Amino acid sequence: MKIQVDDKEFELMIEYEQIKKRIRLIGIQLNVDYEGRVPVFIGVLNGSFLFLADLMKEIEIASEVTFIKVSSYEGDSSTGRVKKVIGLELDLRKRDVIIVEDIVDTGITMDHLLTELKQLEPASIAVCSLLVKPQSMQHEIEELDYVAFEIPNDFVVGYGLDYNGLGRNLKDIYRAVAVPSET
Repeated sequence: MKIQVDDKEFELMIEYEQIKKRIRLIGIQLNVDYEGRVPVFIGVLNGSFLFLADLMKEIEIASEVTFIKVSSYEGDSSTGRVKKVIGLELDLRKRDVIIVEDIVDTGITMDHLLTELKQLEPASIAVCSLLVKPQSMQHEIEELDYVAFEIPNDFVVGYGLDYNGLGRNLKDIYRAVAVPSET
């Protein structure tokens, strides 16, 4: 199945039913790993909102949720520069922190965010990402403990991920269709 988002064509990559199953498994693991603790889930806006909402439905332990907004994307590629847009207003000192991200691509944004959060002296930090692109990683993220899917270096949209602000509402995840080159 192919769809059009703005000026790009996309094909189905991961169906929502698969996403739900992986989120359920991650939720079970988080409930076990953080039993007896009260972690703070930090959703990285805008892309993580659907993932975080579905993940929180699986969390049975006491927890808090807050959001931060950082970005290094323009169009369909990373700019390499991190722009902090909305700051964190919660005291994280001696708290267990779980950063919830839609996608870890180059790792530039996550590396920057981890550096900032570590200065706030949390007890621990873990990263939970819906998608990871191992082939694109420029920074090793040791805290990347929970990953729903590893994907190739494709541009993706849907389930919170956008292209030029569009497509976040799609329940499935789609990959950009490669445009055939002229010969």
